[in-house]
Amino acid sequence: MIGATLLGAGFMGAPPQPRHPNVLLIVADDLNNDLGTYGHPLVKSPNLDRLAARGFRFDRAYNQFPLCSPSRVSLLTGLRPDTTRIHDLQTDFRTVLPTVVTLPQMFRGNGYFVARVGKIYHYGNPDQIGTSGLDDPASWDVFVNPRGIDKDEEGQLTNFTPTRGLGSALAYYASPAADAEHTDGKVAAETIALLEKNKDRPFFIGAGFYRPHCPFIAPRKYFDLYPLDTIPAPAASPASRAPPAAWFTTPPHWGISEQAQRESIRAYYASTSFLDANVGRVLDALDRLRLTDTTIVVFLSDHGYHLGEHGQWMKQTLFERSARAPLIVAGPGISSNGRSTSRIVEFLDIYPTLADLAGVRPPQGLQGRSLTPLPKNPHAKWDHPALTQVRRGPAASAYMGYSIRTEKWRYTEWDNGKRGVELYNEVDDPHEDNNLAADVKHQHVVVDMQRLLRRTNGR
Repeated sequence: MIGATLLGAGFMGAPPQPRHPNVLLIVADDLNNDLGTYGHPLVKSPNLDRLAARGFRFDRAYNQFPLCSPSRVSLLTGLRPDTTRIHDLQTDFRTVLPTVVTLPQMFRGNGYFVARVGKIYHYGNPDQIGTSGLDDPASWDVFVNPRGIDKDEEGQLTNFTPTRGLGSALAYYASPAADAEHTDGKVAAETIALLEKNKDRPFFIGAGFYRPHCPFIAPRKYFDLYPLDTIPAPAASPASRAPPAAWFTTPPHWGISEQAQRESIRAYYASTSFLDANVGRVLDALDRLRLTDTTIVVFLSDHGYHLGEHGQWMKQTLFERSARAPLIVAGPGISSNGRSTSRIVEFLDIYPTLADLAGVRPPQGLQGRSLTPLPKNPHAKWDHPALTQVRRGPAASAYMGYSIRTEKWRYTEWDNGKRGVELYNEVDDPHEDNNLAADVKHQHVVVDMQRLLRRTNGR
């Protein structure tokens, strides 16, 4: 499905100057940091590795809300979830913020050709593949909604959690179909077609891939990259002092067997390598079209993803595995020798960063900051924490958890502390097994982090 929208004349800006670079925003769905470039020993991601090798990798990048729609709306508006008031998968952000200027809208208003392929804003995966879901027509000149053979293969799934909807089920299928027949293969092909057609004018193109979001469907050859006997079971992890609100997966692992856990991890990694292959096709097209040196490429995932740590799967926790996600930037204005930074950054910062790199004026009121000082000096002084939140409970009685992350500490409050608090030393306890919030020796840290959380969140 292909669609086009028209931009009101009152919003049109002057065409950008030739020095303004193109932008290619590549968004994965539910991808954690298990990639070769981030040091994972098993996952094969040669194309993302080469993107990082010519660009800049952020090792500690955090989303604002580990759930698809709230995270993506925050990223694309440059506003925190409590400002957008998008905390679920159903609400259209335009009903709350009808006049907000989104990231692609900013480029559109500055004379760029702006297009989307696949999932940039939220729509249900897999139910709404091939539709526009909660897309924002005002953001685009052209949009494309690919639908691949994976939608027709859902009846072939091995499903370890059949009582859950497919969009949150541990289910997989090693498909006999070719890469190009799958939805992500079509996303790559349609993105390449847009690059070819618009290579001679400034563009902002969003390429939204569906993998590795469940159900984990990928061509069989990607499963073959990961023999099951090479996949370890999730490490047993106590985290016994975390409050009940901390958990999304209850009971742990949803009760599935260790064998099923290993098969699920294998399928996730296969889906990750399939994603990587499709990203590689798009990067190859940039090279072929001689666009690499004039195009800012941003690669990210909407949030992280648990693979059995603490007995948790998927997202919607405030542990590191869910709050942290990959972020790689390459192109004009970015270091080209594969450097990285361990400074704390937020996805909220991507909007002002792209405005800065492209030389266009962003709208007022953005709540992030430009990251451009860090590629110039990865060790620059950068005293900015990351704030991530998630909602618990049904809408009528829902409460929020907030987590603030500094280079040493993660502090989390559930329902303003009434349903529990957590404190983890991320240097000594990177797996977050030992909650120090009740430790008398760390009460001064709790007080300091509580103040920092409220100051960062404007409360």
